[in-house]
Amino acid sequence: MKIRSILLGMGLVVSLAACAPKDADIEKAISEKLGDAPEVQVSVHEGVATITGTCEDEAFKRNIEKSVKAVKGVKSVVNACELERANQEPAAAAVVINSDADLDKLVSKVVKEYDGVSATVVGGIVTLSGEIKREKLQSLMQGLQELHPKKVDNKLIIK
Repeated sequence: MKIRSILLGMGLVVSLAACAPKDADIEKAISEKLGDAPEVQVSVHEGVATITGTCEDEAFKRNIEKSVKAVKGVKSVVNACELERANQEPAAAAVVINSDADLDKLVSKVVKEYDGVSATVVGGIVTLSGEIKREKLQSLMQGLQELHPKKVDNKLIIK
């Protein structure tokens, strides 16, 4: 009777092990699910899926991981996907900083339209002083920002 119970128990264990998805089957299911992401590869060992390759951004990386976790038979996921890095740094937007003399002339043209406002330019920094009405402040600041100073230091009193 004991031998029979042991054999029955071993048969149950073997049948359960045979029902568990094999790593190759899990890999196949994952590759079918991720067919539109050839830049990412997934390998499976004992139910642990390892993601490698290059991901466009952090959101893409999380979505790939979520998709892999959802496949039947995956016990856990190791996401070793690297974020895409451009071969070169993106070109910075060209900002032209005028010399103080040129900038001072341009600032004077903008400021003369606003009574009670004066401006000085030192080292590319425009310092505003005087008084201005609240409704005119935004247009003044926009006009000055279009001149591309290093900074606009607003010391105006707003009425």
